[in-house]
Amino acid sequence: MITRDKKLLASLIGLLMIVLCFTVSVEGAEQSIKEDVPLVTDGKKVRVHYTLTVEGNIIYSSRKHGPMEIQVGSRQAIPGFEKAIKGMKVGEKKSFEVSPEEGYGLENPKARQEISRDKLPPDIKPEPGMTLHASDKNNLPMPVKIMEVKKDVVVINLNHPLAGKTLKFEVEIIEILSVQKPVSEEQKENIKK
Repeated sequence: MITRDKKLLASLIGLLMIVLCFTVSVEGAEQSIKEDVPLVTDGKKVRVHYTLTVEGNIIYSSRKHGPMEIQVGSRQAIPGFEKAIKGMKVGEKKSFEVSPEEGYGLENPKARQEISRDKLPPDIKPEPGMTLHASDKNNLPMPVKIMEVKKDVVVINLNHPLAGKTLKFEVEIIEILSVQKPVSEEQKENIKK
């Protein structure tokens, strides 16, 4: 009887050891999987859906146009947006606010200027609130809002339309792509040696 009890006890201990080893193995595999999940970091290209809301109004939603693709850390998006999506993973959703300082900046009163009406295209009848499209010093498109129309001049606002505004975002990471960092001149020299 004692030997039978010993055999049963030995079998139970053996079974317990197998279960324990299996549990440790599964936990280790789960930890390994968690560590291999790519996260949004500087240098990675990211496809993201987002909805931008300002003062309760939806300004833009990529759901209607397709996801935005940016390379994080390359200043392709406003700083507050990039900071908020860092550390996210594919499929993750997040809502956050971006202050004017981390968005399009504070409104600069010096960015209001008077221009002669004859500088406007002849087919445009300027009205307050109208947005015109001009080019900046780098020849990039820039929206310009007409604030006031006088007899010979038009008062325009050169601030970004979202300057001074708190921006509310809802985002979803669609895809994270690894991007090779460009080879520096120093690295090129070392390769040649």
